Amino acid sequence: MARPPRRGPGKRVAVLGAGSWGTTFAKILADGGADVMIWARRPELAREIQEAKRNSDYLPGVNLPINLRATARLDLALAGAEQVYVSVPSQSLRENLIAAEPHLHAEATIVSLMKGVEKATGHRMSEVIAEVLPISEFKIAVISGPNLALEIAKEQPTAAVVSSTSLETAQAVASIARNRYFRTFVNTDVIGTEFGGVLKNLIAVAIGIVDGVGYGENTKASIITRGLVEMTDFAVAFGAHPETLSGLAGLGDLIATSQSPLSRNNTAGRLLGQGYHLADVVNQMQQTTEGLASVGPILELARAKGVAMPIVEQVRQVLAGTLDPKDIAPHLTTDDEPQGERTMDGQAEGGTALRRAVKRALDQLRHSGRGAPGDRS
Repeated sequence: MARPPRRGPGKRVAVLGAGSWGTTFAKILADGGADVMIWARRPELAREIQEAKRNSDYLPGVNLPINLRATARLDLALAGAEQVYVSVPSQSLRENLIAAEPHLHAEATIVSLMKGVEKATGHRMSEVIAEVLPISEFKIAVISGPNLALEIAKEQPTAAVVSSTSLETAQAVASIARNRYFRTFVNTDVIGTEFGGVLKNLIAVAIGIVDGVGYGENTKASIITRGLVEMTDFAVAFGAHPETLSGLAGLGDLIATSQSPLSRNNTAGRLLGQGYHLADVVNQMQQTTEGLASVGPILELARAKGVAMPIVEQVRQVLAGTLDPKDIAPHLTTDDEPQGERTMDGQAEGGTALRRAVKRALDQLRHSGRGAPGDRS
């Protein structure tokens, strides 16, 4: 595999959050040559990362780079950091930003690694960042894509999208957040990139439910395909570009999250499908499952825009205990009269729109690919 272009001395960056994805992304940055300090809320976890170069709670068996440092002190983690990557539970983002603000470099770029919406407001993570911190939206970026943490921590090659309303900011982040096994593309569609990461979690929960019930590949393929239509309809209603949802942040992330046992959302859905109550599922999950927290806010936003989301609605019913998991069949929800197959590109004949979407996603994953329109390497 070709190595990325050589860069100068490592840029000082911070990662807030030492869960599986925060630690993995700190490793990505350190392996790319950045000077990385990760902040862990628990002192004992910070000490293990700092001294043993391990995070046994979240990434068992993975050796972390020697140039990756850790601390439980927020002020030390942020001191001099030119880029700050945030990977905390979405519902605690606001309070973490308030605590971090006094220690932030005046010109720091804030990068969201999170895939959720705030329950109280329905806001995307970049919107919360813009509300809390006195910085320009041009200094905010988000990263999304088919990024299962443990696979990447084991240096299995993948790609992601860096998005900012400022192309210059997206490119600056992408130049740091890449290495020999992690490729970054850029776009300026922050809305589509963020909602892709949020919505695929909800579809992954649905896939997990039918998997837990014991349904097969036909059912799952139907839900994935129709789920992509729901994702695109929703995101476009809020101003996203449809092409973004057929790229890494949409279709690519949906495929990875829906089919992998490493996905927390898929796992939570599978437990629900096996008959566990929601409270029991939450107790069994060791980390935050963003899909479970996002169902309510997303449906409220969808109703406000008049967007139909039958898959997400049936997930809500399963979570509420009003729908037996074995009765979930959102891909069959339709009017009495036969309809044409709507895809995210409109009324397509012979499935050509879906094939184009798949081709775009695969092109992005190829090292020499140009990617979907708007996603540039």
